[in-house]
Amino acid sequence: MTMDQQFVTVEGRAIPIEGERNLLEIIRKAGIELPTFCYHSELSVYGACRLCLVEVAGRGVQGACSTPPEPGLDIKVNTPQLREIRKIAVELLLANHDLSCPSCFKSVDCKLMDVARRVGVTSVRFKPVQEKAPLDFSSPSIIRDPNKCVLCGDCVRMCSEIQGIGAIGFAHRGHQTAVLPAFGKGLGEGECVGCGQCANVCPTGALVPRSEMDEVLTALADPTKTVVAQVAPAVRVGLGECFASPAGDPVMGRMVAALKRLGFDAVYDTTFAADLTVIEEGQEFLTRAAAGEKLPQFTSCCPGWVQFAEQSFPELLPNLSSCRSPQQMFGSLVKEMLPEKQGIARKDLIVVSIMPCTAKKFEARRPEFAVDGSPDVDFVLTTQELARMIDGAGLRFNSLEPESLDMPFGFGTGAGVIFGASGGVTEAVLRFAAEKITGKPLASVDFAEVRGDSGLREATLEVGGKTLRLAIVHGLANARAVAEQVVAGNSEYDLIEVMACPGGCIGGAGQPVPKDLADRKRRTKDLYQCDKTFPLHKAQDNMFVTECYDKFLGDVGGHKAHSLLHTHYQSRRRVSDETLVLLSGDPAQTKVRVRVCLGTSCHLRGAQDILTGMLKHIVENGLENAVDVRASFCFEQCAKGPTVEMDGEVMTHCTLESVLAALDAHLRNPLPQPTKPSAGCGCGCGK
Repeated sequence: MTMDQQFVTVEGRAIPIEGERNLLEIIRKAGIELPTFCYHSELSVYGACRLCLVEVAGRGVQGACSTPPEPGLDIKVNTPQLREIRKIAVELLLANHDLSCPSCFKSVDCKLMDVARRVGVTSVRFKPVQEKAPLDFSSPSIIRDPNKCVLCGDCVRMCSEIQGIGAIGFAHRGHQTAVLPAFGKGLGEGECVGCGQCANVCPTGALVPRSEMDEVLTALADPTKTVVAQVAPAVRVGLGECFASPAGDPVMGRMVAALKRLGFDAVYDTTFAADLTVIEEGQEFLTRAAAGEKLPQFTSCCPGWVQFAEQSFPELLPNLSSCRSPQQMFGSLVKEMLPEKQGIARKDLIVVSIMPCTAKKFEARRPEFAVDGSPDVDFVLTTQELARMIDGAGLRFNSLEPESLDMPFGFGTGAGVIFGASGGVTEAVLRFAAEKITGKPLASVDFAEVRGDSGLREATLEVGGKTLRLAIVHGLANARAVAEQVVAGNSEYDLIEVMACPGGCIGGAGQPVPKDLADRKRRTKDLYQCDKTFPLHKAQDNMFVTECYDKFLGDVGGHKAHSLLHTHYQSRRRVSDETLVLLSGDPAQTKVRVRVCLGTSCHLRGAQDILTGMLKHIVENGLENAVDVRASFCFEQCAKGPTVEMDGEVMTHCTLESVLAALDAHLRNPLPQPTKPSAGCGCGCGK
C-alpha cells in the first residue's frame, strides 16, 4: 500500500479504495457478505430490497449498493438497528410469499431462504395482504409464479438492460404492485423470447425454467420406446457445479455414465451436429460472399436470437443463415437415419436434448421441426434438470466411472465444442472457410481475434487475399444495436455471430446459476481447453461427418442436406391481440380511427410519448367523441418506427407534431363509417 492510498473503515478495519463503485463492493472486499436481493454487478443499481443497509458515521443509515465510497467513511454493518431492519424486511417479504418451499424448483439455491436463515427469521409477525394469483404456464420455456415474487426488479432490469426487450415490468402501485408481462398477458403471449435470463437472476422461484423431467422419465420407463440423448457442448463444463465440482470442470464421461444409468439407450454429442453446422453454414457464407448477396450473414444457432429477429427485425430474416441449430440438425438427422437402421418406427424413437438453454424448449416445438406432427426433438432438459434427475435417482455422480459416448453421433471436433462460448461459432466457421479460401491446411487453428468477453467484439482478418469483417455479439440489447446498424446501411460486416445469453451458451439460463462472473469465464476457459485436448480441431476433419455426407446426405448444401439441415424463418407478431382500446367515446359519432404501435422498436423510438401527447391533445380540445384511439403491437415496420395508422393510412418515422397535424387533417375530412346492415336475414349481408 502506498502512503497516499485512500481508505474507508469497515467495522474497525481500514479497507483501501481501489476503484470499487459502491460501499457494497468495499464491504465484500473486507470479507463481509452483506445480504442483497436486487444487486447484480451487471445491472443498474436499484436499491429496492433494503437489505444491504449500513450505518455511516455522521450520515446515518445508507444503502451500501447505492452509496459511492469516499475516503474516511466509518461504516458499521451489523448493529442491532440494522439487524432488526433486515429482519423486518425479510418478514414482510415472507408474509406475502408462497411458502411451498420443499416442492419449489428453486429450493436448493433459494436466496430468500438463505437470507431468512442468515438474518435470524424464525417466525413471521405480519399477515398477508395479497390474494393468491394464478401461475403463468403460457411459455414453453419459463414458468412464472407471481406468488413467489419479492419485487426485487432483477428480472425487469435483466430483460430491459441486457436483453433490450422489456417483456416484463412493474405494474400497479402500493401493496398491489406486481411484476407482469405487458398488459397482464402471459409470458408466452408477448415479446418474451424464452432466453430465461430473468429466471437466472430471480432470487426465488417466481421465474423458473419449465421442466420436462416427468415426460422424459415416462419415456424412459416405456419399453416400446428407444430413448437417446444428445448433450450440448456447454453442458459438459456446467453440470459438475451442481455436484460441488469447480466451475468449468469437464464431466462428460461421468455424465454419459449417469445418463445410461438413468436408462438412455444411447448418448450422443451435439458437437457432431455442430460440426455439420460449421460445414453447411461455412459453405453458405462462402456462396453468399462470392455472389455479394444477403450479407452480412447472421448465425442462426441461438433460438432466442432467431425469435428476436423474427419479432423485431423481420426485414433481416433473409440475412440469417438458413442452417438449423445443432440441436435441430441432430434431431432431424437421427430421426431420419436411426429408425431404419434399428428397425423401429419414427414415433418410437425419442430424442432428448440436454441443453444449457431454456429457449431450446421453444425451438423444439416449432412446427417446421416436425414430420407429420412428430417432432425431431421430443424433449429438452436443461443442465439443472439433468442434475435433479441424477440426484433423484440416487446416483453418486462424483463416484461414477466415466463411460464413452456412442458412435457415430458421439464423435465431434474441437470446432464443435467451442460453439458453447461466445465467438466459438465464428472461430469454427473460420477454421473451415480459411482452408476453403486458401486451399491450404491451416498452420494454426486458433483465431484469438474473435475471443473475449465483451458484449460486442469486432475483428478484421485477411484470409487468402480476402478481407473478412466480423462481429461477435452476446446479449440481445447489443444484438439490437448491431441489427439497427445493418438495417440503416451503416454496417460493413460480412459475418455476425449473435448469442442471446451473456458469454454465449455457457451462460444459458439452464446452467447452474453462477456465483459470480468468474464462473462464466472459467466455463469458457475450460471449453477452449477441451478443444485443445480433442484429437481433431476442424469440422471438415470429422471422419464420421464425412461418411455421413458420402453415404447419406450427398453434397454439402445439396437437396437432401438442405431438406434435413436447413429451415426458414417468418415474421412473428409480439402480442396475440390486435389492439387495446384506450379512447372511444360516442359509438354513434363518426370517428377518426388511430392505432399507435407500442411494440419494443417503436416504444424505444418514442411511441409512448407520441401516444401520451396525442391523448392529452384530444382531451384538452374536447375531441374524445371524434377519435377512436387504440394501442397496437406491430405493423411490421420495426426499423421505421414510431409507426401510427390513421384511418387505414400507415405513417412511419412519426413525431408528435406530424401525428397531430395528420389528426387535424383527418378530423376536417373524416372517412365515412361502414354502414350497419339492416335487419333482415341476420347474416350481415344487408339484404
